[in-house]
Formats: sequence, C-alpha cells, structure tokens
Amino acid sequence: MKIAGKWISGIAVVSLAVLLCVTVGLRVVQGSASDVRWDIINFNGATTPNTISAGGVAFAAARNPSTMIIRLTGSGTFVAPASGGTSSAVTGGGTWETFNGITKTGSGTYEVRELISWQFADLQTGSLIDLIDSGSRANGNAVLRIEYSDGSEGVLGVGCHGMGAPSGIVEGVIATKHFVTYWDASKPLPGVNANRTVFHIIR
Repeated sequence: MKIAGKWISGIAVVSLAVLLCVTVGLRVVQGSASDVRWDIINFNGATTPNTISAGGVAFAAARNPSTMIIRLTGSGTFVAPASGGTSSAVTGGGTWETFNGITKTGSGTYEVRELISWQFADLQTGSLIDLIDSGSRANGNAVLRIEYSDGSEGVLGVGCHGMGAPSGIVEGVIATKHFVTYWDASKPLPGVNANRTVFHIIR
C-alpha cells in the first residue's frame, strides 16, 4: 500500500508539473511580444482583387481653423510588448508638409522615436493583392512619438479599419506637431488614392 501510495503521489506531482508547463507555455505564447509593420498605403481599386502597396499619402486637419492641414507619408516597424506598454524598439518615418488653406507653411521629414500604444483589433478578412506582403494584415491602431526635421516633436496616430474590422476604428492618420493638433483624419473616398493604412503582424 505504501508503494502504491508513493506511485500515486509521484504521478500526481508529474501531472501537476506537466499541467503547469503547458499552462505557462500557453501564457507565454499568447502574451508574447509582436513585431508589427505599419504603412500609409497606395490603394488601387481598379484591379481585381484590389491592390495595396507602400508609399501612399494621408491628410489630417486641425481645428481653429480647420484650414490647417498636414500631409504625411510613411512606414515603419515596432515591437509591441506583451505588457501592452511603450517600446523604443521602433524604426521608420516619412515626410510631412503643412498647409494653411492653399499656402504651404512647412515641409520635411520625420522619424519615429517610440511606440506609445498598440491596440490590435483583429486580422483582416477578404482578398487583396498585397505588394507589401510582410506578414498577416491586421486592423487596429498605433500611437507613435515622432520627431520632425525642423526640431519640433509630436505624435502620429495610425488607424486601420480594413476588411473584417470591428466598429470604431478610424481609417487614416491623426497627428500633433508642437502645439498644433491635427485630430481630424481625412476620410478615404472611392476612387481617391489617399488616407488609407495597413498593419502587418510580422510574427
């Protein structure tokens, strides 16, 4: 009986260890960091299926007055921590131009310095010709701290409301530059190649 009891105790300990390993392993996989690529994209709706590629443009407008507009291009990558916090593991940037009405007020480049927030929504559904092809297309939003070439700083918000996205995600970009807040993202319109973005989950 003592021997049987020892065997039962041993089996219980091993089973518990295996269960813990499996549980911890699942948590590690589910809570692992993600490598993500973001792009302001070109969109060609004349192809079947539609085609997306890097190198697009997006606009956002300020208020008081709404004639203040920023034009952005860009792409980059970031590592999103499993904790959901910030990350300095970032690359990328793009170009910027600012306008007040039809008057150009500045231009240059910007670089991404930090990931402030990444909120994954879901993977995209449907079929596209994806010339970026850098992993699985995803919906969600990211907020990035950026530095402009004229020495000013700000944030860039990138939102992707692609195929299969849940409600509530802005498609396009918003930004700040110094004290100016370009919070009104220009809407993507049929037949207009502007104001669209995409995320790719690299791993």
